[in-house]
Amino acid sequence: MAESKNDVKIGVYVCHCGSNIAGTVDVEDLTAFAQEQGSVAVARNYKFMCSEPGQALIKKDIEELGLNRVVVASCSPRMHEPTFRRVCEDANLNPYQLDMCNIREQCSWVHKNGATAKAKALVSAAIARAFYLEALETREVPVTSAVLVVGGGIAGIQAALKVADGGRKVYLVEREPSIGGHMIQLDKTFPTLDCSACISTPKMAAVKSHPDIELMTYSEVVDVQGFVGNFRVTIRRKPRYVDESLCTGCGICQEKCPWKAESEFDCGLGQRKAIYTPFPQAVPNVPVIDPEHCVYILKDGKCGACLKFCERGAVDFSQTEKMVEIEVGAIIVATGYDLMDPSAITRLGYKRFPNVITSLEFERLCSATGPTGGHITVNGKEPKSVAIIHCVGSRDEKYHTYCSRVCCMYALKFAHLIGEKIEGAQVYQFYIDMRCYGKGFEDFYQRASSEGVTFVRGRPAQVTDFAMSPEEKGKLVVVCENTLLGRPMRVPVDMVILCPAMEARADAKEVARLFNLSQSADGFLLERHAKLEPVATANDGVFIVGCVQGPKDIPDTVAQALAGAAEALSLIDRGSVKLEAATATVNEALCHGCGRCEEICEFHAPMVRLNGRLIPVSSINEALCKGCGACAVACPTGAISIRHFTLQQILAEVEALSGVPV
Repeated sequence: MAESKNDVKIGVYVCHCGSNIAGTVDVEDLTAFAQEQGSVAVARNYKFMCSEPGQALIKKDIEELGLNRVVVASCSPRMHEPTFRRVCEDANLNPYQLDMCNIREQCSWVHKNGATAKAKALVSAAIARAFYLEALETREVPVTSAVLVVGGGIAGIQAALKVADGGRKVYLVEREPSIGGHMIQLDKTFPTLDCSACISTPKMAAVKSHPDIELMTYSEVVDVQGFVGNFRVTIRRKPRYVDESLCTGCGICQEKCPWKAESEFDCGLGQRKAIYTPFPQAVPNVPVIDPEHCVYILKDGKCGACLKFCERGAVDFSQTEKMVEIEVGAIIVATGYDLMDPSAITRLGYKRFPNVITSLEFERLCSATGPTGGHITVNGKEPKSVAIIHCVGSRDEKYHTYCSRVCCMYALKFAHLIGEKIEGAQVYQFYIDMRCYGKGFEDFYQRASSEGVTFVRGRPAQVTDFAMSPEEKGKLVVVCENTLLGRPMRVPVDMVILCPAMEARADAKEVARLFNLSQSADGFLLERHAKLEPVATANDGVFIVGCVQGPKDIPDTVAQALAGAAEALSLIDRGSVKLEAATATVNEALCHGCGRCEEICEFHAPMVRLNGRLIPVSSINEALCKGCGACAVACPTGAISIRHFTLQQILAEVEALSGVPV
């Protein structure tokens, strides 16, 4: 039986939000206006309604005044709707009989004049809608007690270890032959100059030996189905052509292989064999055969040196690609980043001059396991002068407007390493602004300054080999304007190191599609809320950690990985999860099975196919549905509606808005 106006008691609560709302909106006037509206039993305002006293105020009114509807006029429901729903539940009021009215982002933050009038209109509409709110019941589904971690860099490694240490099964999927990511390519890490391998390799070994971690290298996720707590994931395992159970990692096969290719791990500066392990400390320490360079595969068995010399018989060319399906309750995406290819900025001479290199290439030159054994050389010669150019493609409207965060620090690290390895070397730092945030980083800047590094404030216009004086002959010349001195400069050097932008991976769009995630404008995967839920995503049960979410250094990456592990453990340890009740529903009598809802839904919730064919009766997978309403808008017959956002509620809002002058 429908409730009458006398049965409905609405409480309206206006938040000052400090001065975020009260600085623009007259909250006292707004509260008095709300109190005059029909069915409103009480209207109050408070400095911070989301605080404990503010929550207690609402709870007390529900219990003492018998409120059966609550309207909170404050910030976006994305931020605090769960908070106020819990308040309603604690007071034995159905949480879906709450409505949040956004008078901060949609009012006070965007209006200097007329904010109070608009706030009145918005509150009036929320009160009108609240009258028709219905109690909805949530459902619970069981959770699979396992976690998938995608990406085997430092973020994925740290997350996998923490979840596994919590006693849960972890599947760690890495598309390269070894885990380690970009961090294992580095020589030393700032600001303490620890050896990167010394930090990484024990953790890599721990992953391999952990009883609760199943390591899947040289593998890729190709399909993800299901919903929070119950994901079915299909993984493609590419053939290594080497049996991991038989191989001892002795390296004889690599010694005997006569065929070579550029080493991806060494950024093309060195070579590796057609059968190879990427680096000596690889995990698993089992070689993989590159089918694009192996003559045995390419020319139908014309070589076979690895077969002949492997005493264990581990080489197995009969291996084929396999599809493996696993079930997990949560997914942690840690697929990392790419370095921008600076060859797009032709004026800097990358690929044109062999002594213009990127930061990662320099790391490989410095590393004892690199192609030169740790000796910094250019064409076989030790450079006596080096230019380090910051912000290559970062903070640049033509490429990436954001700061890559780590470049200033590793550029200072490079200056220190050059001074350590090359006696008397002169180092020039070309920068826009020095950004040395964080614990110990400013001290590192002071240290580099004391070591004789020359700092030039200005973005270089060009790197050229055109000599205009005898001292420039046979050198590279960095042409720039020193903005501190206010004059142009030409600096001749033997080597130029570029610090390219960290950018979203080339496959970020495909990763977003696989896991039903969104991307920010710069291409990185988007978190649910930048401040309150930095590792959660719009797809419940899927978390993002590390540089897949945006540029960050190793300490921040590890911290975020631990946060992702905590979120995943918290989810799967519950045993079950509540599903959102405000989902789409279908009137089967009106559905024609056109499939428009299926096409538009980002979460694949509508099901309008049977054996691949459209059928005239649709249903909604409520576990996947987020109640966004896109399907309801697109439905040509009006068969789909959204619980908690009914047509009656929307029309009531519109009618209320039309009656309040703005």
